[in-house]
Amino acid sequence: MAKPKTGTDFELTQVRNVGIAAHVDAGKTTLTERVLFYTGASHRIGEVHDGTAHMDWMAEEQAHGITITSAVTQCPWNDHLIQIVDTPGHVDFTIEVERSMRVLDGAVIVMDGVRGVEPQTETVWRQANKFDVPRFVFINKMDRPGADFDRALESIRRRLKENPVPVCVPIADEETVLHLIEEQAYMFSGNKGIDVTTRPFKPHEAEMAAEYRETMLMALAEHDEDLADKVVMEEDVSQDEIWSVMTRLTRAGVIRPCFSGSALRNWGVQPVLDAILRVMPNPLERPSSMGLNEAEEPVEIGMDKDEPLVALAFKVQLFDGRRHVFARLYRGTLEPGDKVLLAGRGEVERVARVFGIDANKKNRIEKAVAGQIVLLAGLRHASTGDTLCAPDTPVLLERIDARAPVLGLAIEVESSKDEEKLLEALRKITEEDPTLLYADDPETGQRVLKGMGELHLQIAFERMQREFNVAVRSGKPRVVHRESIAGSATVTGGVDRTIDAPGGAILLKADVRVTVSPLERASGLQVTCTPTWEPADFTPSAEQLAAVEQGANDSLAGGPIEGAALEDVALNVEHVTTFTPGSSPQALRIAAASAVRDALRAAGGVLLQPIMAVEVVCPDENTGGVLGDLQARGATILGHEADDGTTSITAECGLSELIGYTTHLRSSTKGRGQFTMEFSRFDAI
Repeated sequence: MAKPKTGTDFELTQVRNVGIAAHVDAGKTTLTERVLFYTGASHRIGEVHDGTAHMDWMAEEQAHGITITSAVTQCPWNDHLIQIVDTPGHVDFTIEVERSMRVLDGAVIVMDGVRGVEPQTETVWRQANKFDVPRFVFINKMDRPGADFDRALESIRRRLKENPVPVCVPIADEETVLHLIEEQAYMFSGNKGIDVTTRPFKPHEAEMAAEYRETMLMALAEHDEDLADKVVMEEDVSQDEIWSVMTRLTRAGVIRPCFSGSALRNWGVQPVLDAILRVMPNPLERPSSMGLNEAEEPVEIGMDKDEPLVALAFKVQLFDGRRHVFARLYRGTLEPGDKVLLAGRGEVERVARVFGIDANKKNRIEKAVAGQIVLLAGLRHASTGDTLCAPDTPVLLERIDARAPVLGLAIEVESSKDEEKLLEALRKITEEDPTLLYADDPETGQRVLKGMGELHLQIAFERMQREFNVAVRSGKPRVVHRESIAGSATVTGGVDRTIDAPGGAILLKADVRVTVSPLERASGLQVTCTPTWEPADFTPSAEQLAAVEQGANDSLAGGPIEGAALEDVALNVEHVTTFTPGSSPQALRIAAASAVRDALRAAGGVLLQPIMAVEVVCPDENTGGVLGDLQARGATILGHEADDGTTSITAECGLSELIGYTTHLRSSTKGRGQFTMEFSRFDAI
């Protein structure tokens, strides 16, 4: 039996690194299961609703019926290798999408044919925009009552401000798609739709397709003069010409090709696979990555397997209880036993094993080359966002941003003998997920685990129970606050005391004048430390200057109300009075810290809480009740829009009022209401 090909058996021109992303329940994993089956990478189709999906391998994913962690797999198609990353759709796990988009060369965005663009669709779209990821759209679930291809295209124009271009138009009653470029009808039959046949359009299909094809050609002709001339003169345009223009415009982000079908009903998927090969770039066709060399100068990183190694560790995950690191190679070659430098940290580690990855299954490979996504074992310190490079050629890539968690729960073990096991479990799961953080609250003595939402924390507790056998009790969710100040204040504070020391008494004496004032929301902290000094002829040392600045920053670590992190405050250190010999760096640091604390108290504290951008979808008959309930929770209603028997309500609301809202909404709408929220900003309660 022939050994299956691995990534190193394909030239880079034959490789496509593609992600599949969408709003929760749009059908990403269902689509991926069909892709694996049709390409021969899997011998059966697993279903999400049965808990048998190949890519949803975690017990928690199977139990909840959603994707929680991004999963990587490989599949061959027409002498090419497609490396697929299936990402979560729930907003609580958005870090999985963020770090996946960072390493992908293309993406397929899946949309529900009934709902069109949904809130998390917008989020993943923004994430793809951030990294300039070329993408096209698969409009799924076209078999459902209420599915509307035209309305889905319009939602892309309206909500995403993009230019959707139809390529495959659905005929749901016949489980057929009309391919506008090839001018052929695609039909799907056999075992789970594996057999694809094509035929010319029937008369009524040709009439329907003609209008869509005209729309497609006009959209492409707008950006290509040669094609425009042929379209205006009504000359024949070859398939290759259309594909060529569409590929160029898709990669430039000018248009978004749109395909359609029903992954669950097994039709419309194979044209998507063909389009991935035609439209999506191979690793060599993507713009070169940029990094910083040892002198912090920009360097271009070409996709060359013969140059020194540069790779990005984009995810840490436990397999079989052992720590593994997902990495995307941008340059060079990596083999088991190679040493790698963690750029910017100065640590050198040795890679013990290199694996190809298929969901939760791994297979050892002897070498990884530029363009591949692989799994590495043996790295004890590498974490999400670290650059792995050749020790003698340091290069630092841009890191992956992780959002700060917004919801905290007080946790404790059910048995005191499990305390050490809890700490070990927390250490490992927070290494995997940078949006999970834990810390001991110095005021209450509680241990608090913070995450992106209720479901995020619930999954963490379930994993601790299953993987580490640690039973955890949790308290009421504690919303993470920030603080700012209500007004401006100028205060002179200082220190004047003598402390006993082994060498004799030490005088500490200094005065510092500071001014604090509020800034607009989301401005952060602004510190100006260029004070005048007294006596006028006094010249401070570098240590004294640094001490004043450090003392000021010490007191900016927490606000005057509950010690939460400060935001939107401007601090100006204006004047320092010294007293010889008492104004040592220690005295100046204490004086500056005292002055800032007093100024913050004098200005008056303001507590800020997370404000969430909310979208609620409910049946029309429940709209009044849902609106009233949101307003009772202090929400600001931004708008609502009725569409095909349902109403979409957009609002802003404090996170503390939304805890448990999902359960309440489902109860009040008999299970038909949907709710999504995304962090917007911190603002006054």
